[in-house]
Amino acid sequence: MPIERRSSEPLIPTDGIPCRFATRADYEKCRRIHRQFGTTYYFASQRFQPHIRQRVHALYGFVRVPDEWVDNPNGLTLSQRASLLADFRSQVIRGVDGVEPSHPVIRAFCDVMREVDMSLDEPLCFLDAMEQDLQTNRYATYEDLRGYMRGSASAVGVMMCNVLEAPMTEDVIQGAIALGEAMQLTNFMRDIGEDLKRRRVYIPQEDLEHFGVTEGMLLRSEVSPAFIKMMKFQVERARHLYKVADRGMSDLPRNGRLAVRLARELYSRILNRIEENGYDVFTKRARTTKVEKLAVASRLWIGDRH
Repeated sequence: MPIERRSSEPLIPTDGIPCRFATRADYEKCRRIHRQFGTTYYFASQRFQPHIRQRVHALYGFVRVPDEWVDNPNGLTLSQRASLLADFRSQVIRGVDGVEPSHPVIRAFCDVMREVDMSLDEPLCFLDAMEQDLQTNRYATYEDLRGYMRGSASAVGVMMCNVLEAPMTEDVIQGAIALGEAMQLTNFMRDIGEDLKRRRVYIPQEDLEHFGVTEGMLLRSEVSPAFIKMMKFQVERARHLYKVADRGMSDLPRNGRLAVRLARELYSRILNRIEENGYDVFTKRARTTKVEKLAVASRLWIGDRH
């Protein structure tokens, strides 16, 4: 892939510590990626203080770029996608060792890692899941799926705690893991039809079998009584995880808690839309409106001040 030309102007973060790699243009690229692809997350991120918001943009860019290669290859072969992921991983590892990455998103992310003293464990856990997506498109059990989500979603939650410089207590970490899993399950339910087009089924095979839902029924977009029962089960599973996640939020830094709660509240409301749409995730997109986003943000902001 062509390497973008960098601005010569170095970025000086609000804490006054010069960044090792990134320019303003690198962070701006991350922000644009975040705004384009992460509508709900981007909206919630506007509640962070500027220096935290900048870090969040970099984190989102780090996870979105490889996710796009995996999910929307635009003509890239399996081998080419695997090669891109391998190079992305190598740049992150070498970046931590002081070798300047060629990718603008990694330059920004490596600087954030240094600022908050983030280890490589969670970033590499995430990239493991992206590589897994190239090879695995079915999960026999929920525990199998949880293993994948630990990297694809929960690792992002833990990295978010690093970005916020939250106390890495057991409650905070487990809350972040649960929130990542809840949001990922919400995505899986909302995107069943889209994932089928990629020849993927993220609903555990054991759940499909238990409720009598076949892949043929999914391919025919059948919102049958069996499908509805299966979806109700998944919705309740996700709602339980959101409640587990809530237990760790009180320990988050005050300057980051509102934005995380906002993202949690808005994402969980997608479950409400799925229910209101009669569980038809094939022809109706479950989403929150701009008015709803603003209303929830206002309510949480008022509550946070009291």
